[in-house]
Amino acid sequence: MADMQHTLAKAVSCAGVGVHSGIRARLTLRPAPVNTGIVFRRTDVENRKGRVLAHAETVSDTQLGTTITNEHGVSIAVVEHLLAAIAGLGIDNLIIEIDAAEVPIMDGSSSVFYEIMMLAGLKAQSALRRRIRVLERVEVVEGPKRASLSPVADDSLTMRARIEYTDQTIGVQQMALRLVPGSFARDLAFARTFGFARDVDMLRSMGLARGGSLENAVVIGEDGIMNPEGLRVEDEFIRHKMLDAVGDLMLAGAPIAGAYDAVQPGHGINNKLVRALLANPSAWCWEEAGQPVEAAESIRVAV
Repeated sequence: MADMQHTLAKAVSCAGVGVHSGIRARLTLRPAPVNTGIVFRRTDVENRKGRVLAHAETVSDTQLGTTITNEHGVSIAVVEHLLAAIAGLGIDNLIIEIDAAEVPIMDGSSSVFYEIMMLAGLKAQSALRRRIRVLERVEVVEGPKRASLSPVADDSLTMRARIEYTDQTIGVQQMALRLVPGSFARDLAFARTFGFARDVDMLRSMGLARGGSLENAVVIGEDGIMNPEGLRVEDEFIRHKMLDAVGDLMLAGAPIAGAYDAVQPGHGINNKLVRALLANPSAWCWEEAGQPVEAAESIRVAV
């Protein structure tokens, strides 16, 4: 059966605080027509100035989260956990209405976003899904950080990542998985963002982490995990890094058929990797139903 584009069957909403701003925001995820892509719309901004396409080229900041900004200077921060859930469900087209400048952190993972979209249900659409197939290896290196995308034989995104921390609570963790239907929910969606208690005062002096708490992040103190419930799984840290990468790679503008491999991954190097891929026309092609197609039409920013 042909791989068709998908959107939500109906609108669904949730609300929570931003981990950095501490400001409460309400999200409404709405079905969108074919070839819309993933579009955010700031409802607290007048007219059409609040529309921001979720794409690598609109990424404006990658410090402790991925921020996208449009030509009017309107931004939405910490989009990666929501985008990861969208990618995990295989959704191609969506309008995301938000009444503040930061996506709510919820419990620090993608679980709430995934669950509410599952409750809304998915709707197959009348156009074929368009993929980005990696044809040549592309790599970005920044000191100890490294990330690459390489060709694969099938239509999947395969992922491998490794992190190394001097703090023994994290230490060295690595993971590999193939992103196929069901794998995101099973292996990644629940993994929470994390940080160190020693950094909190510094971050708050920078205007960050004002909404952070033990309810929405794993916090590591001098004696280990400070959260009373502990970790959800022993390797929750690398699983969250993989979750972040799924969201950041979603900003390519379509599902990627390729192999992602990273050491010390983060939002900055993930974005540079996607930009490096898209900037090299020989390294990738558009594909529909397993066949190469001509350059895709420009994704339109829907109403």
